[in-house]
Amino acid sequence: MRNENLDPNALPGEGDELSLRPRFLREFIGQDQLKVNLKVFIEAAKQRSEPIDHLLLYGPPGLGKTTLAHIIANEMGSIIHVTSGPAIERPGDLVGILTNLEEGAILFIDEIHRLSRAVEEYLYPAMEDRKVDIMIGQGPAARSVRMEVPSFTVVGATTRQGLLTGPLRDRFGIISHFQFYDQNSLVEIIKRSATILGYEISQDGAEELGRRSRGTPRIANRLLRRVRDFAQVEGMSSIEKSIVEKATTALDIDYLGLENIDRTLLKLMIERHRGGPVGVETLAASTGEDSQTIEDVYEPYLMQSGLLKRTPRGRCVTDFAYQHLGLTPPPTKKGEERDLFE
Repeated sequence: MRNENLDPNALPGEGDELSLRPRFLREFIGQDQLKVNLKVFIEAAKQRSEPIDHLLLYGPPGLGKTTLAHIIANEMGSIIHVTSGPAIERPGDLVGILTNLEEGAILFIDEIHRLSRAVEEYLYPAMEDRKVDIMIGQGPAARSVRMEVPSFTVVGATTRQGLLTGPLRDRFGIISHFQFYDQNSLVEIIKRSATILGYEISQDGAEELGRRSRGTPRIANRLLRRVRDFAQVEGMSSIEKSIVEKATTALDIDYLGLENIDRTLLKLMIERHRGGPVGVETLAASTGEDSQTIEDVYEPYLMQSGLLKRTPRGRCVTDFAYQHLGLTPPPTKKGEERDLFE
């Protein structure tokens, strides 16, 4: 677990990834409705001199859940303690964390859906009543002692909200969903990051990079750093559209942001399964990828882009996927209508 005191005057010290992260709500780009709501909740909590209510952030990876947790701590003037679901193996681990929290602290639990049920049972009373039960002694002499913990806020982040147990999900007073970013927001993020990295970028260069970033700021920042490398080696003082195209082509990323594994998934479904339907476990076995990785990393963007759809029988590619891969869609059956972006 990391303990981070987010002093507004301190500079991030963990490399480019953290230095590119916004530190206040006014610097956070995109997710407009989420920001509007969160600003109200933070302001109300500060006026009451109370910790903000427990907050659950869910959505695909790379959209800013961790960043927003740090922003909340910064806006509230609180210390943030960072841990993750897999790191809290035993109830005693959680009790140790809770009893050492400062008043008004933020406890950020990444991958909160991976908390064990036994650990969850200890978290419930702490979230609701600010109390935690600990066992003293062993055997017949063992007894339970209830201890108070300071007022604190749990900020949980997950890519799989459906795996959270009902009792845990219900204890969060604020539940916010992260959407993929639109083109304009990504362009703003890329320009801001380029300025921080000390490199100029043209409007068309930023737009081209945004198109290939899969609607995800983390990917946009990663690609920006790699494109900067290409521009630097070629002696370019500004990142133009031409160098973005050259760099992303070298990285095997096409104009929709699809990487080789994305195209492999689509081609496999077309060539071996006639476009689907096909189950995710079959896709995982055929590609060597973990099924959870396919569901969490690749599938959301393919569906968002209109290249893939889910049906009760499995995954199916769309006509748009055939066209993107330069293939001819199969003829429709008599009496059926085919939607290009179905």
